[in-house]
Amino acid sequence: MLARSVPRCFAKLRAPVSRPCIRVSRPQCRRFSMPASGSPTAASSPTSSAGMLAPFTNELDRIAPSFRINGSQVTVLQTPAEFYETLKAKIRNAERRIFLSTLYIGKSEKELITTLQETLRAKPHVKLSILTDALRGTREAPDPSCASLLAPLIAEFGPDRVEIRMYHTPNLTGLRKKYIPKRVNEGWGLQHMKLYGIDDEIILSGANLSSDYFTNRQDRYHLFASQDITEYYSDLHNAVGSLSFLVKPSDSPSGFDLTWPETNAAPSPLEDPKEFVVESTGLLSRLISPKTAPLTAHDKSPADKRDTSVYVLAQLSQLLSPDTSTELPAITHVLQTLSSPQYANSSWTFTAGYFNPAPSLSNLLISAASHNNTVITASPFANGFYKSPGVSGLLPDAYVLLARRFLRAVHHSKREESITLREWRKGTVGEPGAWTYHAKGLWVTLPENKNPSISLIGSSNYTKRSYSLDLEANALIVTENEGLKQRLADEQRSLQENTTITTRDDLAKTERRVGLKVRLAMLAVKLSGGAL
Repeated sequence: MLARSVPRCFAKLRAPVSRPCIRVSRPQCRRFSMPASGSPTAASSPTSSAGMLAPFTNELDRIAPSFRINGSQVTVLQTPAEFYETLKAKIRNAERRIFLSTLYIGKSEKELITTLQETLRAKPHVKLSILTDALRGTREAPDPSCASLLAPLIAEFGPDRVEIRMYHTPNLTGLRKKYIPKRVNEGWGLQHMKLYGIDDEIILSGANLSSDYFTNRQDRYHLFASQDITEYYSDLHNAVGSLSFLVKPSDSPSGFDLTWPETNAAPSPLEDPKEFVVESTGLLSRLISPKTAPLTAHDKSPADKRDTSVYVLAQLSQLLSPDTSTELPAITHVLQTLSSPQYANSSWTFTAGYFNPAPSLSNLLISAASHNNTVITASPFANGFYKSPGVSGLLPDAYVLLARRFLRAVHHSKREESITLREWRKGTVGEPGAWTYHAKGLWVTLPENKNPSISLIGSSNYTKRSYSLDLEANALIVTENEGLKQRLADEQRSLQENTTITTRDDLAKTERRVGLKVRLAMLAVKLSGGAL
C-alpha cells in the first residue's frame, strides 16, 4: 500500500527501466513548421488551402512543438474492437519497447496482460513501461485492483524489464485525502494521458484499457507511424513517470506496495507538494516549450512529401508554476481564428462524452464565424455513469444541465441556425447490446472544402478540470493531405450515425428536468475545490 511515513525510500532504488533523459536542445531553427513565407506553398492565394491554414499555423508554431510528416502516416481507427485488435497486434510485434500511459487498466483485463506476457517471454530485449493514476489504480485495494493486476509482471520479468508507475496528484493531501470518499476523490486531479506506444508507432486516444473500451464504449483512436512523434510522447511518458510512485510486488493483502524512489525527479507530492511542483515545473516546462526542439529527426519521408503538421500538446497545469501548458492556448487560438470573417463559410464539429467545456471554449465555439457547426455529446442513456451507485450516478443529469445552459447561450447569441447539438445513443446502459460514448475532439473544415483540414485528438475532455487538475496529452493535426482529410471526415460522419438533434425544447421537457440534488452536488464539488 501507499508508503507515506517515510519521505523517500531508505535504500536508493535504481530506476527499474532504463529511463532516457528528457532530450531537449538549445533553440534551433523551427524545422517542423508550415512552409516559410516565400516558398511556393506559402505564396499561394489567401483562399487556397495553404493560405487559409497559415493564420492557424503561424501562431501555433509559437505555442507548441510540432513535427512535419506525410498524411499517410496517420491511420484513423473507428471502433473499440479495431482499437483493441490493433493494440494487441502492435504489442505482439514489438521489438524494443512498449509504453502505455492510461488512467487505469481494468482489473480483469487478463487477455491484455497475457498478450504482454507472451511478448516479453518471446522477446527478451523488449521492455515495458506502464503509467497509470494512483487513485484510480488502487481504488479497490486490498481487493483486486489495477495495481494488483500489474504487479505480477514485475515479479516475473524483473524491474529491469518492467516498470509500473502510478501518478498521485499534489492537490489531494492531508484532510482532503483522509475524508473525501474514494469514488469522489478523482475530482482533484488524475493522470489522464492516453499514450499507447510500441517501438516507433503510437496510438493517441481518449480510451482507457478495459473491456468496455475494447467492446462497447465509443471513443477516438489515431495511430501515428512516426518515430519522431513517438519519441516525443515517450519522453513525456518518462518525465511524468519520474514524478510518480513505483509499484512493487509484495506479500501484503493488496499484493503490491507503492514506494517513492530517491531517483525520482522530485519529493513525494504527499510529503512536500509545493516542492514537488517546483521540481516538476523545471522538468516539464522545457519538454513542452516550442522554443526548444526535441532532439529527434528520424522521419524517413521526403521533405517535399510532408504535407501534415502534428502539434504535440500537453495540459499539465497542476505540475507547472507558472502554467505553460500548450493544449488550452492551442485550441483557443484555433477557435479565435475561426471568428474572423474570412472563415464564415467554414464549419466545426466538437465532441465531448462529458459535455462540460471550459467557459472560455463555450464562448469561442459560439462566437466563431463558422456555419453548419455540430456539437456531439452522450445522451444520459449512453453516459458511463448512468444509474451508477452513489454520487457518480448524478453525473448524467449534471451534464444535461450543462448542455441546457450551452443551448441557452447559443439562443441568446442568435446562433441557433449555425450550431446544432446532437446526443449520441446506442441502446441504454445496462441493457443488452448497449454502448456508451466517450469520444472527444474537434474538427475544422475550411471554406470551399468538404473535408476537415484540422483535427484535435487525445485524452482531454476540454473541461475546467482538464485545464486545471488533470494531466492530458493531445495532438493537433493540420493537414493538406487529401487522403487524411477524407479519413477525418469519415470518422466525423461515423460518430454522427447514432445521434439525434436535441433542442432547448427537448431539454425543457419534464422527463429531462434536473433535480435539486444534482445542482447541490455540483455546487459542493465546486466549493471543495474539485471539478467535473
